[in-house]
Amino acid sequence: MRVHVVHAHPVETSFNRTLFNTVCETLRGAGHDVDPLSLYDEGFEAALSREERLNYHEVPGNVTDTIRPYVERLNAADAMVFVHPVWNFGYPAILKGYFDRIFVPGVSFTMSAGADRGRLVPNLTHIQKVVFVATYGGDRWRAMLMGDPPRKMARRWAWATFRGKRPPDYLALYDMNNNEAPELNGFIERVRKHFERF
Repeated sequence: MRVHVVHAHPVETSFNRTLFNTVCETLRGAGHDVDPLSLYDEGFEAALSREERLNYHEVPGNVTDTIRPYVERLNAADAMVFVHPVWNFGYPAILKGYFDRIFVPGVSFTMSAGADRGRLVPNLTHIQKVVFVATYGGDRWRAMLMGDPPRKMARRWAWATFRGKRPPDYLALYDMNNNEAPELNGFIERVRKHFERF
């Protein structure tokens, strides 16, 4: 299986980068073809440009030379993994920008015509599995008080987008600010075991 692993953390020595490396190494060890993408390492531009917004619905013209390589990698994937921290109860801006700029009409969905005009039709159904691996600075209780938007986005929006047989898996480590080596190592092991069975 070809697995596209997308990472969104700016610090190469971070715990989150360790998780990204663990995911990639474990998938390779299980015999999968891994396509890793570190958005920060690639200097991915998160902001949707004026021209991109104006041409958003112009299929296929909305896939510019700038985003085409990312679209091609997405279309070549059989599975997706997103490894990211949760900041201010949401995705890092660079990951949100990836979704805004790459998941455009004609790529992640099409719009139906006729009687169902305007209804969104998922276009990434070739992707068989989706997993999110997330780290939170705050504890689970604080995240729950805010509704835990990243978890809901993964389990609802991503499920509707990819249309898998079941919702994406969501592996989360809460309370990063207070976790020590046993908890951190335990989560790395949990992630490793999950991807050994991928």
